[in-house]
Amino acid sequence: MDILAQMLDRIRLGGTLLFHFELGHPWHLELPARPYALFHYVSRGSATLALERGQETQMTEGDLVVITRGEPHVFYSDRRAKPLRIIDIDRASSRFGVIRHGGRVKPRSTMICGNFTVSRPLFGSVLELLPPVLLLKRTTDGGWLEAILRRMVSESALERPGQRVALSKLTEVLFVEVLRSWISSLGPGQGGWLGAISDPHIGPALKLIHENPERPWTLSGLGRRVGLGRSAFSARFTKLVGKSVQRYVIERRMAEAAFLLETSDESIARIASQVGYETAAAFSKLFHRHHGQSPGRYRAARRADAGRPPLDGSELQISDRLR
Repeated sequence: MDILAQMLDRIRLGGTLLFHFELGHPWHLELPARPYALFHYVSRGSATLALERGQETQMTEGDLVVITRGEPHVFYSDRRAKPLRIIDIDRASSRFGVIRHGGRVKPRSTMICGNFTVSRPLFGSVLELLPPVLLLKRTTDGGWLEAILRRMVSESALERPGQRVALSKLTEVLFVEVLRSWISSLGPGQGGWLGAISDPHIGPALKLIHENPERPWTLSGLGRRVGLGRSAFSARFTKLVGKSVQRYVIERRMAEAAFLLETSDESIARIASQVGYETAAAFSKLFHRHHGQSPGRYRAARRADAGRPPLDGSELQISDRLR
């Protein structure tokens, strides 16, 4: 199993391009907080990025930055310049907008901006593991980045059938490449389970847990499977993943159960068995503690969000009695 591929597939990652900025010095842009990640690519010139808490990042041609929590931020060549506030960032039109701003003085800069969206917030832990600001500096093998963005710009230039889907898929490819680049830069103990999947001992353990979350995994059993003693395995797992094996197994089971509740019509008792619980009562109690809703109410809410018809209501009544 490719753990990263599984998680990315389940979160329903998407996105699109929003703006193409053509900027003449002095210039100053303000972008509001958004409930999704924003990315910015400096295709020419340079820019200074600043967040509200004062952190500043210098960007040059070929750099890409991802504001993973959607925090409000500004870009500028001169912060004293009157800011252009980008209020209509979620405009109804799907057309890729070109915005010209600033003076006539060189150096001129151009910047492409877009977003990454997650339609299953429950599985947004991939984004949560990333730093608030993820900067990828231009590298000698960075041609992939320019190629993807160039294709996205050309796709946005003309309205054609399937444009929204094409842009969403291209954005997904862009995010995967960004994620790969970030993972390759991590040191030991960084990035939670994303960083740990490349470890020769913990990576295989994570794969075992993801492939069979229902199994009664123990420290001794997992350690033996990956060639480590119980204590050494426990310490290494906690250090690299950032949580104990027991907690990770429970979170994995709860994520799998939530996915099955949303995407299948299996009974709650059947789902409980599939994720390692002998009784629906034990499963429902832990699920409610973890997600703040009974399995039945969770399923009903997610189906309503997705526009799918509800079940007959019997499972909702049963799971509520088990709370």
